[in-house]
Amino acid sequence: MKAGFVVEKMKNIGLKSQKSRFNRMCIGEALIELLKEKELKNIKISHVVKKAGVSRTTFYKHYNTLEEVLYDYMNEIVADYTIQRKDSFKMNSLYDYETILFTFQFFDHYADFFIIINKNNMYTILIDAINRFMTRYFYSNRYNLYELYCYSGGILNIFIQWEERGKKETPEEMARIVYNVYHHLEKT
Repeated sequence: MKAGFVVEKMKNIGLKSQKSRFNRMCIGEALIELLKEKELKNIKISHVVKKAGVSRTTFYKHYNTLEEVLYDYMNEIVADYTIQRKDSFKMNSLYDYETILFTFQFFDHYADFFIIINKNNMYTILIDAINRFMTRYFYSNRYNLYELYCYSGGILNIFIQWEERGKKETPEEMARIVYNVYHHLEKT
């Protein structure tokens, strides 16, 4: 995650909801930082609120568990993706080069989160949110559920592997690789 990335995204939100979102994202980012050092089972809510600079009351206003923090953070990532993607271009095809490239570049902003969640054996947080996004925006006569799940899992897995292997390829190269795979499959 880039420093100040969350704050920058909050400019168009109302003051009350902006503060709520800011607190939630501070809690999420604090938990992510702690997950770099230890497993979730060894992290206490008191550790998170101290690192986030919020009160326990603020934590419990939004969450009951640390897992809820991670699900909420991922949902914010998906919401941000949806907003940025709509601003960039229309959501018309999953398989076009621009969509794939946008996805790699966007996910890269949140690479720490994706890698930490994966390393802590909580991959379901990632894939569940992405599957919900896919079914919400793409489930229709054009794409069936299994095709969407295949695409979601493929993109997420490739992205995580690319990050964990040190991003030796550019996002453009990765988008080209994925694009070629899907277009090769369409021809068969």
